[in-house]
Amino acid sequence: MRVRTPATSANLGPGFDSLGLALSLYDDVEVEVTGGGVAIEVDGEGAEVADRGERHLIVKVLRRAFDVLDDLAGSGPSRPPGLRLRCRNRIPHSRGLGSSSAAIVAAIVAARALHPAGKLLTDEAALCLATEIEGHPDNVAPCLAGGLTVAWTTPSGPRLVRLESQVAQVAAIVPEHRLATERARGLLPASVPHADAAANSARAALLVAALTAGLPEDVLLDATQDRLHQDYRAPAMPESAALVKTLRDAGVPAVISGAGPTVLAFTNASRVDSVVPEVGKGWHIHPLDVATRGARVMTGELEVRA
Repeated sequence: MRVRTPATSANLGPGFDSLGLALSLYDDVEVEVTGGGVAIEVDGEGAEVADRGERHLIVKVLRRAFDVLDDLAGSGPSRPPGLRLRCRNRIPHSRGLGSSSAAIVAAIVAARALHPAGKLLTDEAALCLATEIEGHPDNVAPCLAGGLTVAWTTPSGPRLVRLESQVAQVAAIVPEHRLATERARGLLPASVPHADAAANSARAALLVAALTAGLPEDVLLDATQDRLHQDYRAPAMPESAALVKTLRDAGVPAVISGAGPTVLAFTNASRVDSVVPEVGKGWHIHPLDVATRGARVMTGELEVRA
């Protein structure tokens, strides 16, 4: 079977670790159960890790999801004796577009479709498992649900709300170099001034309103202001920080996508070109739609939501 998962952009400026957007750039993972061993073929991003076997992220999550489903079903072990993966990866790795979330969600959705008791893994349980593996829900939520999502954690686990974005298109400006999420997170302080937290709270609320009500660009520019994480991470991605400033100074709502270094602009690619004509040097502009659907199983010409 084949599972398709969308790229995602988290934070969207002020919505740190809570807001996420699914984007129309997709990874496809074909999973085949075999008699033994692990074989992995990778086309595109991540080809360098195709020989990891059982240590490959998708294989590890598949195994983990099968164990969870076995526990839910109260049955004996049903792990596949062997696996063959064929990965067509279009989502850039380590660029702030949710490539690891896409891999994790693909594995969970595939396991749910392959396991005899797959329906026991509800959407809520899938979110919980994906968050546990990824560490936070902001990317896995839109990857699972599509559209614009607000995710948060409770004592009983993570939750999400899916919203319809009236902003249908964005431009992802992707640099050639990578940045590890762990490095970006390591630059964040243990505490922030109360005034900055209050400002971000207001902007995050405004951003949800702006995206769901289709408010004017000047409101969206105000709504994407951030004082919690982007400035602290700027030393790790000075070119991205400078590009965000240039775009925003020109009135374009632009933010760091996730932990960076990709820049997400709430506009079209031609507007980016007109503001920063030299952006093509070492950067790739991807005009993307907001993906209204999340991860799904695709069978021939049919697409079945898993």
